[in-house]
Amino acid sequence: MSDHDSEANRFSARAARYARVGANVGGVAARIAGTRLFGLDGRNASNAEALAKALGGLKGPIMKVAQLVATIPDVVPPEYAAELQKLQSQAPPMGAAFVKRRMMAELGPQWRERFAEFDLKPAAAASLGQVHRATTLEGVQLACKLQYPDMESAVEADISQLDILFALHRRMDPVIDTTEIAKEIGARVREELDYLREAKHIALYQEILTDTPEVRVPRLEASLSTRRLLTMHWLEGSPILSHKQDGQEARDRISTAMFKAWWRPFSHHGVIHGDPHLGNYTVFSEGDTPAGINLLDYGCIRIFPPSFVGGVVDLYRGLLEGDAARVVHAYETWGFKGLTKDLVDTLNIWARFIYGPLLEDRTRRIAEDVSPAEYGRKQAFQVHQALKQRGPVTVPREFVFMDRAAIGLGGVFLHLDAELNFHRLFEAEIEGFSVETVTLKQRQALVSVGLKGAT
Repeated sequence: MSDHDSEANRFSARAARYARVGANVGGVAARIAGTRLFGLDGRNASNAEALAKALGGLKGPIMKVAQLVATIPDVVPPEYAAELQKLQSQAPPMGAAFVKRRMMAELGPQWRERFAEFDLKPAAAASLGQVHRATTLEGVQLACKLQYPDMESAVEADISQLDILFALHRRMDPVIDTTEIAKEIGARVREELDYLREAKHIALYQEILTDTPEVRVPRLEASLSTRRLLTMHWLEGSPILSHKQDGQEARDRISTAMFKAWWRPFSHHGVIHGDPHLGNYTVFSEGDTPAGINLLDYGCIRIFPPSFVGGVVDLYRGLLEGDAARVVHAYETWGFKGLTKDLVDTLNIWARFIYGPLLEDRTRRIAEDVSPAEYGRKQAFQVHQALKQRGPVTVPREFVFMDRAAIGLGGVFLHLDAELNFHRLFEAEIEGFSVETVTLKQRQALVSVGLKGAT
């Protein structure tokens, strides 16, 4: 294969995509600006629906960006978030002839001879690529994740339109500065294009979760992987939501595995799986009994500075022990600026919601009388209203995916109606915690798989 990358960030492809996205999103922005000009409220259901409709016709990366925005509490008004969350990120699947051309581009003209079987019909389609089932020459079942063409150009064009989405928020009396949030979303979406990096993420999680049998990580087939083709061993499992009617013990077992899959990498190595989409997990069983989860997608992985992890533990301990100084230190460690007592009290509204289940040493649900889709929305609104009197506040970029993933994890617990002692589960994960230990473990793990530290 040629070293020339014909699908790098090409101006022609970027310009064409920019024109489509700009026309769709810009038209809605102009409509909202017009309503504001005439003294009307731009925050109404029809404008929110119009934006969702405009984005819904585009597919691809802008859909992923929109869904990311929708799942970060209070970045856009609730009515906009509700509409954006309804969007489906799937692009139209590539046909058989197209798949053959894509596979030839990645593995060469004789690509088909490297598989015993290869299903040209996708098993799943998402915003940046689609997954095909295949079999190695030795009979091992595979999942081949194949990227759509010109995604690099499309992502750059779509990220450039992210400011239009955030401009909607700025027109509606914002109290949260979205500058750092925009940088974080852009960085993470760009990383998802690089399947060689995702392969390293898989290796990282295999190392981190070696002693966690409740969570399975797929093995990589490196010889059948490229920057735009990621080939892994297929993990058999069933959708999480198919277990909603299981007995309490089974649902709690699945939920405990989810807790460990998220908190263990973070508390020991400063790494999180930042995409809480239910399609990224399946449940594996032993006999007829659900035994744990398969963690399937590793595109959206966030590596944190160990000091940030220290801030998470400090905030937990500060809230648990009523240590106000430790709480303030945690916020400062994360990068919040200009902290006053009133601002800290406002941030604590959100902190007590996120940490609430961890602070109570009892078996409980993650929340009562709230739907998974609404989890966290009420508290985000309370913070927003309070910040109107004390803001604006700039949210540190590291906080974005931490916050988003925590809400997504809570949504899974709600779906399963889990009843767990979250306090004891968390205490087990941070037993003997120190920033120095996380620093050492993270450095060793990253070096072993060829990854750099936090960015």
